[in-house]
Amino acid sequence: MERATLDYDTSNSVIEREIERPWFRQFIIILIVINAVVLGVLTYHRSLPNDLVVALEVFDRAVTFVFAVEILLKLFVYRVQFFRSGWNWFDFVVIGVSMLPGGAGFSVLRAMRVLRVLRLLHIIPMMKRITEALMNALPGMGAIFAVLALVTYVAAVMATNMFGDTTDPDVALLFGDLPKSAYSLFQVMTMDGWRFEVVQKVIDDGNPYAWIFFMIFIFIASFAILNLFIALVVEALASEQKAVLVEGLGEIEEDIDEAEGQRSEMVRLMTSMRAEIAELKQMVAARDA
Repeated sequence: MERATLDYDTSNSVIEREIERPWFRQFIIILIVINAVVLGVLTYHRSLPNDLVVALEVFDRAVTFVFAVEILLKLFVYRVQFFRSGWNWFDFVVIGVSMLPGGAGFSVLRAMRVLRVLRLLHIIPMMKRITEALMNALPGMGAIFAVLALVTYVAAVMATNMFGDTTDPDVALLFGDLPKSAYSLFQVMTMDGWRFEVVQKVIDDGNPYAWIFFMIFIFIASFAILNLFIALVVEALASEQKAVLVEGLGEIEEDIDEAEGQRSEMVRLMTSMRAEIAELKQMVAARDA
């Protein structure tokens, strides 16, 4: 058997051609969606009839078997090339986890069966493009996260020194040491109950101007740095959309070139036919003469 490729344009065997057909991918998508619904329903197993729970568990195992067969077919077709794709690694690990025994020691891993839903991220082309755009933005996100961590650390040290020396147990719980201060500032940064659960307690503890510190921190961490994450994601998606547009324009240009080539070939054939007709006319005229 000829070596298979990881694209949908060529196929060197019957199995490769079948597993790369659209109907096969759509079948896998449908199974993933139905299985995700089944796993959600099984979270209510305590209140469901036992027969229904057993039927759903059997269906789940059957779907796992189908996914395992899919992976085995791809391993048979693509062989070593199968592991050259990060998405194939993801499928291999997720399906492998799904096939682990369901004992108490594996309860967490068995709960990870729902990760099979994430296979949609690379099976559906639009989801795959968005996911890859986000993955490409990860290095920039790491730099932004480092800046955010540095700002939070500096603010946590300042908050511990300013508010940590207190007899109020609530404020001590918030800013009694560096880890507590960092956690409290993270809550302030997310703006989840920051006014009454954090800032107001510090103000009531004898720090009437503490709100200035927290407002400056919110402006820097929440409004400035966190928004950089959004800007980076938007830029990554815009770049991906631009790449899709360029790819589409390239395909249109190829179609135009092909059409022009066909037109040139038709003109050449018509010219040749006209020359042959003219030659035949000359031959007929010579014979009549």
